[in-house]
Amino acid sequence: MDAYEYSELLKTLSIKMENIQNIVKPDLLQSRLKEIETMQEDANFWLDVTNAGKISQEKTKLERMLEKFSIAKDAVDDAHEYFELSKAEGDDETLEMLYDEAQTLKEKTEALEVTMMLSGEHDANSAIVSIHPGAGGTESQDWANMLYRMYLRWAERRGFKVEGLDYQAGDEAGIKDVSFMIKGENAYGYLKIENGIHRLVRISPFDSNAKRHTSFSSVMVSPEIDDDIDIAIEDKDIRIDTYRASGAGGQHVNKTESAIRITHEATGIVVQCQNDRSQHKNKAAAMKMLKSRLYEYEMAKKQALIDGIEKSDNGWGHQIRSYVLAPYQQVKDTRSNQPFSDVAGILDGDIDKVIEGVLIAQAK
Repeated sequence: MDAYEYSELLKTLSIKMENIQNIVKPDLLQSRLKEIETMQEDANFWLDVTNAGKISQEKTKLERMLEKFSIAKDAVDDAHEYFELSKAEGDDETLEMLYDEAQTLKEKTEALEVTMMLSGEHDANSAIVSIHPGAGGTESQDWANMLYRMYLRWAERRGFKVEGLDYQAGDEAGIKDVSFMIKGENAYGYLKIENGIHRLVRISPFDSNAKRHTSFSSVMVSPEIDDDIDIAIEDKDIRIDTYRASGAGGQHVNKTESAIRITHEATGIVVQCQNDRSQHKNKAAAMKMLKSRLYEYEMAKKQALIDGIEKSDNGWGHQIRSYVLAPYQQVKDTRSNQPFSDVAGILDGDIDKVIEGVLIAQAK
């Protein structure tokens, strides 16, 4: 990088920071924080525990947003100042240091840009993820398991907690079905773009002739919905089935029908939970999943009407992303149209760059 390229980068980042500032509106955030602090000084504020908790969460979110904005803005402003000063004084050593740190500065600003995009109503919530293999038996079930591991590793990289809800192992390998919750700030905001069909192309480890196979799995992501959000589910609208848990869980689990499956008749949405030995707890967890899925279903239906698209099948031509392991290696998302060659890293949970590329493309 030379002085001209660095100067152009600073111009781009300055424009980006101006756009972000128009979104963040730091003065309004500061005003709201002062308002919250005044509210918290009133002893009666803490009597309503539910409301106090929500306001406190809002305060934490605003403080983090302001902090991230300030760090990025200061970094860009300082880079401007050091660049102009170093040019004027002929300080080549400082200029080289600035050039070396250019990529880090760019990434810091882009990370803030992505954070600002996660401002939807439920983006900050935890995410409920379900993975279902498509047609293809063992091949697709193994692919579903690979996706499951990818999201678990992503959660681990971010320090998020994972809570299992349902797991059904495949007959030979992989999984028939899995549902789990990823708990962490903006988990749903990031993972919501994972909703859709994921396609894998590889030389099958299950084919003795070493032929190339194409497999599909669907990923469904919905936000964990607060209990105070009114989603009406009447008894007549659902069918509840109990069955014995198929996974690990000890003698008690295998001897009792503790697992719960709930079918919402009108939409055909099916959720199930076998994580706990208690049927009552599994039913409560399944109802939470159903509420979240119904919320996501209605949001998707509204968006589909806007976009003029129909619900996709779990197969050819409907994938949102392709993972190709043979004859070449590439991951490509149809929405950002960005190719990535680090397939092994992505399958090991390094999916932030893929997700952020889609978020930025959708924002544009």
